[in-house]
Amino acid sequence: MRIVGLIAALSSLGIATQAPLPLQHASQGPNVSVALFAELEELARVVDIAYCVTVGGFGVTKPFSCLSRCTDFPSFVLVDSWNTGPLFSDSCGYIALDHGKGRIVVAFRGTYDIINTITDLTTIPQEYVPYPGDGEAQHQGIGAIPEAGRVSQQVVNGNASPLPPSHLDQAKCTDCTVHMGFQTSWTNTRARIMPYLEQQVFLYPHYKLHLVGHSLGGAVAALAGLDMLAHGWYPIVTTFGEPRIGNKGLVKHIDERFNLLDESEDDTTLRFRHVTHAKDPVPLLPPTEWGFAMHAGEIHITRDGTSLNASDLQHCVGDNDPTCAAGQDPTVLSDADALGKRDLLDSIKNEVQDVLHEPWGIPARYKIWDLVSAHRDYFWRLGLCVPGGDPSDRKGRNNWRDWL
Repeated sequence: MRIVGLIAALSSLGIATQAPLPLQHASQGPNVSVALFAELEELARVVDIAYCVTVGGFGVTKPFSCLSRCTDFPSFVLVDSWNTGPLFSDSCGYIALDHGKGRIVVAFRGTYDIINTITDLTTIPQEYVPYPGDGEAQHQGIGAIPEAGRVSQQVVNGNASPLPPSHLDQAKCTDCTVHMGFQTSWTNTRARIMPYLEQQVFLYPHYKLHLVGHSLGGAVAALAGLDMLAHGWYPIVTTFGEPRIGNKGLVKHIDERFNLLDESEDDTTLRFRHVTHAKDPVPLLPPTEWGFAMHAGEIHITRDGTSLNASDLQHCVGDNDPTCAAGQDPTVLSDADALGKRDLLDSIKNEVQDVLHEPWGIPARYKIWDLVSAHRDYFWRLGLCVPGGDPSDRKGRNNWRDWL
């Protein structure tokens, strides 16, 4: 029945029934700097490691070991890993210290079932209540970053927070709604990871806080970033294939909190980097008709595959740059802009029909599965915890053979 949700999403985007056309993308925005490109590539490997955190798997162990790319990061030290459960609103990931670059890294894993990620975006929105909300700060006693000398032994042991809730940066979000599943996922995760994260921020107040997530993990990282700002921290958020998490009110709130509409000459100082892919449909969902929108800060990969360079990534302007992911969704464009535009999701409608009518449920032209792969193709093919990464990725396959 989950495929019905996908059909509903496609229909609400006004997808036509004509034969698929080739995707067209004109790279008009400025390319990313070489320094930012290198950082994004590294963070793609960082979040890929989060796929090792599974129920019954080998996981990520101390000091920092796993079956995947942990050896790429010899300066990482594992703080904690978590898995809140097997449902759609679950969350998995890890917290690590990077003593080499002075970072506290929180990596949020995506879901293994990408099709369910797409089709389960049909949940109704709920009101977004900025952190702490409902007296939570009074209950937890959470405050802002203290000076290093004010950290007591109880804080070092993770048993207390040093400053009162009056230090919280509680910005209001007017007329904001959020995807219920994503908010539930972050709420479950917040209770699990915040004691560990508070402890590390207090112990290493000069380390930068990085949140990184792929797919569902990107949505959770975005919501976590808002809460961290309200917490008095200043996270740097990087997401790959992040779906839309809320309405225009929430989009405006994110844009303002992370200064996403301000131009910066140094793109390495951006505080929210939302990376999309030319053939990835997930950043277009849930659709506009259901009340969802996408925030600014997009960096768009304009070509297929995982062998990329800085010229393949462009900075996008505002929330709905027609040369980026929004250009594949005519529901957010004017009639003049939408005329002649190629909707990305149009290319999978016929394949969805094949799934429903073919005896084996296999699309005749496999394009839906190509798009599922595109959702994983961010510098590397993400989502498989094996040495060297997914062997179906060209670079990952080479590493896999070397390991054998």
